[in-house]
Amino acid sequence: MAQPILLEPPRRDPREALYERLETAPREHAEALLDVYDILQDLHERGLLEMAKGALGSSEELLQILVKVANTPEMIRGIRNMIILAKIANSFEPELLEGLEQGVQEGLAEARKSKPAGLWELAKKLLSQESRRLLVATASILQAVGKSLAK
Repeated sequence: MAQPILLEPPRRDPREALYERLETAPREHAEALLDVYDILQDLHERGLLEMAKGALGSSEELLQILVKVANTPEMIRGIRNMIILAKIANSFEPELLEGLEQGVQEGLAEARKSKPAGLWELAKKLLSQESRRLLVATASILQAVGKSLAK
């Protein structure tokens, strides 16, 4: 009866490929490595590496301080307010904000004219359909905020 031939491939250390890459890296990536060294030197000169080293060494105390500060009522309120403001900003269509920016620029240009608009021109602008639309939006917002203040 035939005997099976045992084939055992030579065992290769998986770290060997890493060592080979590490040896060729300075030649292949010389410019990038020099840039990294420059960045490290700048961080060192500015004291940022020392500060990062200190923060890592005292990370437990630093984390406790951050948690203590974050648990204050003011910070909690501030975080909640930032989330609400982000929701408000997210509800605006970009075109609306672009229109606001353009309107501010046009309004400032109009205000800089040597002769300001007369009372009749001002009344016509305030009574225009566009101005009334904005006045209705402003009044509605003020009414909603007023309702929430009454609570």
